[in-house]
Amino acid sequence: MRIVLRITYWLVAIAVLATILMSLDYTLAQSILIGLIFCPCAIALEFLMPNARKPMDKVYLSLSIMVASVLLLVILHHYVWRTITQTGPIRSERDISPMLINPAFLGLILTALAIGDYFWAKWIDKRFRTKDPTITFFSERKSVTLRLADIAYIESNDTEVRIVTTSAESYRNKTGIGQWENLLGNEFLRIHRSYLVNTTHATLIAPDTVTVADARLPVSRKYKEWVCAVLQTESREA
Repeated sequence: MRIVLRITYWLVAIAVLATILMSLDYTLAQSILIGLIFCPCAIALEFLMPNARKPMDKVYLSLSIMVASVLLLVILHHYVWRTITQTGPIRSERDISPMLINPAFLGLILTALAIGDYFWAKWIDKRFRTKDPTITFFSERKSVTLRLADIAYIESNDTEVRIVTTSAESYRNKTGIGQWENLLGNEFLRIHRSYLVNTTHATLIAPDTVTVADARLPVSRKYKEWVCAVLQTESREA
């Protein structure tokens, strides 16, 4: 059901985009093709932006995605359609709608798509979230199942990670910390190349220090701004 709902969002988004683009004198087929170009660019913006910790990194990322969008649009107008018709491009270069290469328009469309998908995904997670989510992994050749709420933090030690629970139990596993970050979801926050913490149990006691399960963990410079923003927000909401 989650996958169906995510696909539904993008189908609706393409339909809305097609309606907008038809007002720019594109046919329905052309509008749908252009809409299909915006979708992967918006998805890239949504998933890459959280990893851009510094303001200038966000600016460079946004500009890169906008440039990629323009290049894809140019390719679509002057090569893809030419190949399809075999009689020349359906629209010549001067006929490309100025709106499609307008940075403000591109930024608005991409941002709207990315933000819409983000909040739609959050709603889906909330709507279909199990009451007590768990995760199963292997530790020392034994299968272990833990509630996500019971995991305090993950510590990476080169070739393996250590999963530490709120009751001070620990388990070893060979899965990399980056994969654990993807598996555990939004409730867990990367604070250092070697640490991933459960935000429910983490407390920011200094800009470069977090406490969780009676452990004091360092916050690296790379993640400091993001960690402070997230944990201070969590603290205010609590």
